Amino acid sequence: MQGRQIVKLCALAALLIAAPALAQKMPDIGFRSVGRGWPLTTDVNQLKEVGPNWIRTPGQPRTGVEMPLNGFTSAPPGIEPLPRDIFTSDDFYQDKELWTDPRYFRCNSPMGTEFQRGILQPPGVNVANQTEQGPWGHCDSDVPRNDIVSPYGFKTAQEHYEALLAETRKRGGPDVYTMKDFPAEEWNVLYESPRVVARNLRTWYWGQHSQIPTILSTLTPLYQQRMVQEAYHQVRGNAVWPATFCWPEGFMRRWYPFNISEHTIIATPHLVQVMTGVVQTFVQNVYVGRTFNMEDVANGAVPRLGAAVPRWYGETIGFWDDDVLISWTSNIQSWKSHSQFEHSSQMQSIEIYTPIREGGNFIGLNHETILYDAEALAEPVRIVRNLHKINEFTDADAVPGGYAECLQTIFSVKGVNTPLTPGATVEFEMPDWYGRPWAAVWERYFEEGMSKPDEAGDLFSFD
Repeated sequence: MQGRQIVKLCALAALLIAAPALAQKMPDIGFRSVGRGWPLTTDVNQLKEVGPNWIRTPGQPRTGVEMPLNGFTSAPPGIEPLPRDIFTSDDFYQDKELWTDPRYFRCNSPMGTEFQRGILQPPGVNVANQTEQGPWGHCDSDVPRNDIVSPYGFKTAQEHYEALLAETRKRGGPDVYTMKDFPAEEWNVLYESPRVVARNLRTWYWGQHSQIPTILSTLTPLYQQRMVQEAYHQVRGNAVWPATFCWPEGFMRRWYPFNISEHTIIATPHLVQVMTGVVQTFVQNVYVGRTFNMEDVANGAVPRLGAAVPRWYGETIGFWDDDVLISWTSNIQSWKSHSQFEHSSQMQSIEIYTPIREGGNFIGLNHETILYDAEALAEPVRIVRNLHKINEFTDADAVPGGYAECLQTIFSVKGVNTPLTPGATVEFEMPDWYGRPWAAVWERYFEEGMSKPDEAGDLFSFD
């Protein structure tokens, strides 16, 4: 390890001399990496929320009464509304030339669309409960696109992972540990929920601070259409969120605020388990030192560990660079996450967990994620957040998290989310888990007469 320490100290000295002032703190890894640790130029938590969102005061019930509207009941000063927008259109498919204009969405953020009607009762931020009366957000606020897309330049997760592995080998790694010399044992704690606003843990993926066209610009044409489709039905009160029906949550819910709670991490030299969710049902297992089966990857298959069957949370391999865990997840089932974009089964992630220290003491982990999806993403995107330590498992206030099965009480009845009482009988149609079941509801009940193009066709591009 001595050689590695000399390399790290020399690199740290060079980095400190050249380091610029950073808008958002990242752990100092001591050298300029080819694919991790690069700073963000914009701190999302310092931006004004696009809105219109309900601002919930901690401790207050979610009743829609105590929370002021962060937005405008009509167009903001100086903004001229479009003659036709997502709130007044009878066919959003015909409006694709308008999707690049924030005014088409009344400057709503992605999260702002799901707050319009239904998520908070009564009756959401649209107090008139009439679609055409949907309020506006702040047109002058947005997360720059450059702080959403990956800065690293890799085309695939495999290329990124192999570059980080080669970099680590040059520095004397990757490290192989036993429990006697394992430096990451201190990771075995409970981490604060990323939903806690007071600790400034929000990211662009929350969808609070971005204009919808900015997010659309990171997507391929087909997935642009799918995101607009969801926004259209959200503002009309036709939301279909998987949790409503006890459907699987999907891979990307690990980053979306609703229903993401504290993180529990159990770290060993060869397996690291990350659990989160209100009832700890989102689980990532990182198999350290394993390699993927690359059979048929050249023919379009994805790397995998087990059978060629996609997993809701994928399969993950990784390696240690000193006390940093670098992982690669593949074989992920395509799905959606609230008001953010859908992803395909080509989705793969590179995730880096880096210790954060203050005064030499471990206080948490920086979680840097780079997402690759050649089908859904026009280019890779990056999400950076910090997970702050709450307590040790042995602390008296370390209360064990609950685990519960989801018992469905709400069913889609003619496209309407309907709570049913015991003994009620309803006609049930088995969802096609591989066929976008939320879209099947929208297209069957709410898109009659619309001009939906062939999804295999060329829609449009932001280029």
